[in-house]
Amino acid sequence: MEGDKVTVENWHSMNVYEVIAKLRTDPEKGLTTNEVMSRLSTFGPNELERPKGVSGLKIFVNQFKNVLILLLLVATVISAILGELIDSILIFVIVMAATILGFVQELRAEKALEALKKMLSPRANVIRDGKVVNVATREIVPGDVLLLEAGDKVPADARLIHVVNLQVNEAPLTGESVPVSKVVEPSPVNASIADRRCMVFAGTTVTYGKGKCVVVATGSNTEFGKIAKTVATIEKEETPLERKTKEIGNFLVKVVLIVIILIVIAGIVEELLLYDSLTVNFVVEMMIFAVALAVAAVPEALPAIVTGTLAIGMYIMAKHNALIRRMSAVETLGCTQVICSDKTGTLTKGEMTVVQLFVSGRTIKVSGAGYEPKGEFFECEKVIEPDRAIQLLLEAGSLCNDAQLVSTDEGWAIVGDPTEGALVVAARKAGIDEVKLRKANPRVFEVPFSSERKKMTTVHKTPDGSLVAYMKGAVEVVLDSCSKILLDGEEALLSKELKSKVLTTNNEMAANGLRVLAVAYRKVNQ
Repeated sequence: MEGDKVTVENWHSMNVYEVIAKLRTDPEKGLTTNEVMSRLSTFGPNELERPKGVSGLKIFVNQFKNVLILLLLVATVISAILGELIDSILIFVIVMAATILGFVQELRAEKALEALKKMLSPRANVIRDGKVVNVATREIVPGDVLLLEAGDKVPADARLIHVVNLQVNEAPLTGESVPVSKVVEPSPVNASIADRRCMVFAGTTVTYGKGKCVVVATGSNTEFGKIAKTVATIEKEETPLERKTKEIGNFLVKVVLIVIILIVIAGIVEELLLYDSLTVNFVVEMMIFAVALAVAAVPEALPAIVTGTLAIGMYIMAKHNALIRRMSAVETLGCTQVICSDKTGTLTKGEMTVVQLFVSGRTIKVSGAGYEPKGEFFECEKVIEPDRAIQLLLEAGSLCNDAQLVSTDEGWAIVGDPTEGALVVAARKAGIDEVKLRKANPRVFEVPFSSERKKMTTVHKTPDGSLVAYMKGAVEVVLDSCSKILLDGEEALLSKELKSKVLTTNNEMAANGLRVLAVAYRKVNQ
């Protein structure tokens, strides 16, 4: 920090002591309350700079930024002057109907979009004045010491100073749904965001383990904030429909003016040829007559038809959970042939689902999608009830597991690693409640998953007092730790032929785009 301002630093390439020194903080006691207030005044709240919301009045006024609408309003006034009150009232009603319809639809979309802006977690645990306190994320400042654990949403960019098997889902930032294992050791100076394993970033989620870190950037200075600023600076372009409507409007205006001029000139010429004189009343009458003809040529129903059609499109899209902010965008979407988009969270939901089991020498299919615990088990395309072998597999997958399935207002969600969450959901489909199962079989020891071991091991005390170890991880690694395999509900020696069959099945599953895990268990002597 220089002059109470954080200078641009390669925090990821610096060691822990350098980071702490530059940010003038204490990893054990954190910042003092006075220092927090000072930095909050300097850096501002930890929130993205959101553009001011569009007011209802502005949305209403924008409906009149249409040449056809303006032309029809002029036609309304002229019709009234000519004494055609019924025509003027009808045209005015049509114009206002189109305007109000567009206003209501766009106002609803604007309010719905405001309700969806819930990206960052509202509170976080930090160390201040030597105590752990829970604060609003908008009050976090550079130099704050954050405490993270599974399920937490990271509120700001921070440099890790201590980790315990910490894994973070960085899909919102990088698009990769596989959680990233975090470390304390510095990364190379030129490392990309995805390779900065000693950093955590705002908007990402902790799926496993614990960590302590020092905040290095908040609000719009975070990586997430930089993306938001870039998106905000994109210039608004006219949609194809807006361009076409403007072209039609401009064309009609030109035609109307030309018609008025030609009719007036023709009338004046005729009057001069016949009577060799002109009166002011005659010229005025000719102009009124020309304007009346021009107004009659304006398609007053066109704006209402276009607006009504687009409103129907907005309604249909809304039924499919797609909000359209501007009605004209519906037409643009309709003529779109290619959409370039990141996959995770856009085309996919970033959720894992168990779809196939290989247990006791049989292949079992599992229905259902996402984290909703509803689905059935199929063998040879016939629905089956999970037998003891399937239940044993799912119990092992739920015990050697730290994920939790929770019900929220938005539906079912997972706290923890998405892959572990998929195992918990599959168990629920078989009638296995992981909460009750873990309570009945408390964990007494564990060896966490690591990129070196490629497996996780836990030891549990069963209701009868015995100990059972469960393991899950990469198929090849787990197989190398096994001497037996469960076949037809009975334990059998894991021969080379059986091991080869398991590996072949693994390759087939992987070739179909599945992420494959192996699960094993062993009774442990006291």
